[in-house]
Amino acid sequence: MATPAAVQEVLPPSLDSTSEPPPLFDGTTRLYTNYQCPYAQRVWIVRNYKGLHDEIKLVGIDLQNRPAWYKEKVYPENKVPALEHNGKIIGESLDLVKYIDANFKGPALLPDDPAKKKFIEELVTYSDTFLKNVFTSFKAEDPLKQAGSEFDYVETALQKFEDGPFFTGQFSQGDVVYAPFIERFHILFQEFFKYDITSGRPALAKWIEEINKIDAYKPTKCVPEVLVQFYKTRYMA
Repeated sequence: MATPAAVQEVLPPSLDSTSEPPPLFDGTTRLYTNYQCPYAQRVWIVRNYKGLHDEIKLVGIDLQNRPAWYKEKVYPENKVPALEHNGKIIGESLDLVKYIDANFKGPALLPDDPAKKKFIEELVTYSDTFLKNVFTSFKAEDPLKQAGSEFDYVETALQKFEDGPFFTGQFSQGDVVYAPFIERFHILFQEFFKYDITSGRPALAKWIEEINKIDAYKPTKCVPEVLVQFYKTRYMA
């Protein structure tokens, strides 16, 4: 199946503590997001891939200076992403990837093949462990050993089916869930440890190359300079 054509979208400015809320619960479907947040990026990719630019409006939230109304009136967890749909709010990126894929029109992000579907469920379930191990590796005694085993996991997973370059051949929920984080780890390990996560991992290298061709993904990518500065402050101080 061909991927949806690129849509040139002007992103609305992020709302902060000085901003008025949008007309909440007026029937508009809104994705509350942050343009640098990898968790929110997962859901943004799904929205783009399914061609839902008109159906799901983006609302940027400034996470460093959040509007009080966001926690009070929208999402008590005070995190992104959150989806305002049919008079209710749904949160958590993994839940939202599945929810939008299942409840909106557009190309499906789950294969029909039961074995592939089951494998994607396993990948998505494992993603939290993957992230925890890589993020904690930044302060580990041997970061490359700890994180390396996780990148090996991805490399092996990418070789499970013969019809690549994605986890199950075609772009799926599994790719969506890992893409924002591998994007960041690729940048950060090069920056902090002079280590290329694709070295000796040809399937991962090919996967990154192909992900970068997907029109739904391209406009969601982080700004490397902002990313590096944020992680320097957070992990490397």
